Amino acid sequence: MMSVNLSRRLQKIAEYVPLGKMVADIGTDHALLPSFLVSAGISPLIIAGEINEGPYQAAKKQIETLGLGKQIILRKGNGIGIIEDRDNIQVITIAGMGGALIVQILNEDKEKLRYVQRLILQPNVGEELVRHWLAENNWQIVDEEILEEDQRIYEIIVADRQAESFAKQAVWQADGLELENLRKIGPILWQKKSAVLLKKWQGELEKKKYILGELAKAAAGEEKSQKEQEVLAEINWIAEVIQCLQRDRISSKALKS
Repeated sequence: MMSVNLSRRLQKIAEYVPLGKMVADIGTDHALLPSFLVSAGISPLIIAGEINEGPYQAAKKQIETLGLGKQIILRKGNGIGIIEDRDNIQVITIAGMGGALIVQILNEDKEKLRYVQRLILQPNVGEELVRHWLAENNWQIVDEEILEEDQRIYEIIVADRQAESFAKQAVWQADGLELENLRKIGPILWQKKSAVLLKKWQGELEKKKYILGELAKAAAGEEKSQKEQEVLAEINWIAEVIQCLQRDRISSKALKS
């Protein structure tokens, strides 16, 4: 059987798929992740969903080339609506979309999630929207990862179903940040405080400073003044986040030396 090479981003997502579980990969694109999971013996059956004709045909070709048609069932359709009860899906992966779209997909066919045990989500933007949805729908974030690949930074959020909403909230709040701010950063990413997380927020700070500079060029007015105050508040908050990340990373290095 041909080997399947994954990007670091998809490789990390694959690492969070428990052995032997039925998986639905939504927005499968070229079906690279399902092909790897089956070829590596991680998952016995995968439903691969794709709504766009081009990627659907690319996924079909990939599956046929590898001879995995019995283990990867390709379906054309919207979101998790492609999942049927008889599929017995236990894990859903959604990667490479905006956070708002991921939330929309999860909301539109929420009944399809009733047997699902784990969600592995990789929003390109709007990560806090995903974390908020998880909290409101009784999913607990069990791990998060942030990585840089090809000069882009990606966040992966792994959540398991739980009976009561967010048992860890009190712990996160005790860490000195309000819950909504932790959802922006990522509660477990905040605990890990990696160099990539620091780089991400340094980049966010530069973006906000650029916006503030552009606002300064605009004509004076009440709306401009209000927007400037909002952006300044965001700049100050991000600066505090960066300061904490730098301080804690220095402290951590000192403890290890």
